[in-house]
Amino acid sequence: MIPEHVTLVEVGPRDGLQNEAAPVSAAQKIELVHRLQAAGCREIEVTSFVSPKWVPQMADNAEVMAGLRRRPGVRYAVLTPNMKGLEAALASRPDEIVVFAAATEAFSQRNINCSIAESIDRFAPVVAAARAAGVKVRAAVSCTVGCPYQGAVTPDEVERVVLLLQGIGVQHMGIADTIGVGTPRAVQAVLERALKHFPLAEVSGHFHDTYGQALANIHAALQLGVHVFDASIAGLGGCPYAKGATGNVATEDVVFMLHGMGIATGIDLDALVDAGAYISGVIGRPTASRAGRALLAKRGVAVQAGAAA
Repeated sequence: MIPEHVTLVEVGPRDGLQNEAAPVSAAQKIELVHRLQAAGCREIEVTSFVSPKWVPQMADNAEVMAGLRRRPGVRYAVLTPNMKGLEAALASRPDEIVVFAAATEAFSQRNINCSIAESIDRFAPVVAAARAAGVKVRAAVSCTVGCPYQGAVTPDEVERVVLLLQGIGVQHMGIADTIGVGTPRAVQAVLERALKHFPLAEVSGHFHDTYGQALANIHAALQLGVHVFDASIAGLGGCPYAKGATGNVATEDVVFMLHGMGIATGIDLDALVDAGAYISGVIGRPTASRAGRALLAKRGVAVQAGAAA
């Protein structure tokens, strides 16, 4: 079942940078996307169209989308939580929009101030309008194996939300370990529930590395044939609602592992490391990617904030 090719969805520009305290300009975000696509990334989550009151880091969303030099074969995605966000997003010509729901009521209330059912009702017209406009809709279910408020999460809870999202017409289902507590068997159990309702090509994994389990969880998902994964350049990001949660697994680390397994990604690892060093210099801290640090050191580059920017 191990696939020969894996598609990585680069979420650093959106999911990563929105959780970084250091300000990043629109020009720097655009440069990051350009470096990522030059490295071979073909799926990039660029920004989110949310209220700047809640996510000030993404207030420059339209400027960033307008400034992109789009490449043929690259798909640009944006997150849109409501109809107002979708209307603004569609004007920026995304290839895909992302909606999200939590696997637990506690996280849904803390994250978006409504119940799971209310969030699905809110997303239904967004999904319908996006599909009517010819834009693909990807959904993500957060906290699928653990919740910072509830604790353990059952596969039944996850499957319930998967079915609700399927019912409103989403086309792709992302299974997210938002706080990074998942281990391989638990991750396989929830992925299997999603695979009951979505084709293999339309199920993906999103694993944070808080407890150092992200690569092991990706390997476990590969054993099920899953071949689409989110990853974040330089390990950017975190979860503001979960103490100690780190960013999504570093893209460089995933690519190093996959290439070592003989699995193709279409990504140039050296160019990817350069992109990670660039954005780490922008935000003023060393890259969180272990592969990135090792490869920079091998080149004789001092691995410190800004050293390779």
